[in-house]
Amino acid sequence: MRGSCFCGAVSYTVGGSPVLSAFCHCTNCQRLSGCPFVHTIHFPARSFSWTHPSPHEDVLDAYVIPNKPWKTRFRCKSCGACVMSANSKASKCSVWGAHLARDDAGKIVDWVAVRPTAHIFYDTRMLDIADDLGKWDGYEGSSTRLA
Repeated sequence: MRGSCFCGAVSYTVGGSPVLSAFCHCTNCQRLSGCPFVHTIHFPARSFSWTHPSPHEDVLDAYVIPNKPWKTRFRCKSCGACVMSANSKASKCSVWGAHLARDDAGKIVDWVAVRPTAHIFYDTRMLDIADDLGKWDGYEGSSTRLA
């Protein structure tokens, strides 16, 4: 799968199947995106590669979350879009669905492979979501299911 920031200065590929694809309602995602929730897709870290010209750091800003120093968010220096989060503790990376490549109709390419299966950290939601996906107070399958 391919993805990029809004302006296209930052781009990446991620391979294989995601280990998680969910709508995240955690307060970190809310505050970093300015939205009530994001479509987060987690992969093993080794599956991710930057594809924009080197040196990659020239177009990226990095932000380490103070209360989770093992998590680093990367964003484009030009448009400010957050494009990837690296979790060194879990050896995973996450991308946001909105940044994945789109087809001519504006739909996410490979949607079936990344379709969300749950709402996670739903107990800190900003709004209720009326859909058939499971609602979890943490990660899907390893926390309490709320609905």
